[in-house]
Amino acid sequence: MFTRVMSCVVVTSVLTTSAALADPKRGVPYSANQGYGFARVTHVEPIVRQVRVEVPRRECWTETRYDQPNAAQPNGSLAGPMIVGGLIGGAIGHQFGNGDGRRAATVAGALIGTAVGHEVGATRQAQYASAPPQPYQVERCDQRVEQTYEERIDGYQVEYEYGGQRYSTRLPYDPGERLRVQVAVWPA
Repeated sequence: MFTRVMSCVVVTSVLTTSAALADPKRGVPYSANQGYGFARVTHVEPIVRQVRVEVPRRECWTETRYDQPNAAQPNGSLAGPMIVGGLIGGAIGHQFGNGDGRRAATVAGALIGTAVGHEVGATRQAQYASAPPQPYQVERCDQRVEQTYEERIDGYQVEYEYGGQRYSTRLPYDPGERLRVQVAVWPA
């Protein structure tokens, strides 16, 4: 019994395999009637299309700006020079005299030093106010997108000749002078 079942399985497999390899229209196996040959290429023309390309460009330029010197020196800036002048004047006045005379010289030196400090601060403030703005250069940059069009090759329209017949096809590459073709022969 086992032998008969195995024989049926083997015979069925062989029949199924040959039927699978056969052409459903002709009943002939594919491998028996296919081959390769070379056709002569007669004309190749590239298929070109226009493509929009966006190219980022960085543009830089130089601007002239002006620095206001009086902005660096605020209006209430006389206190600093007056305090420093008073301290220096008081220290110098303290060098003269004895007792109450020394105290009077210290106070007089401090008052004179404060007056001199006020004068120096006022002069400096006037110089800042009357000074012309100072120019300086600043580099500025901006990113812009420029649109251009490029031609790109999408493929090649190829005309070729094989066995006295002319054919045409589209390929993704330029085949050169000859083109490998698949040849199939079927009985009529």
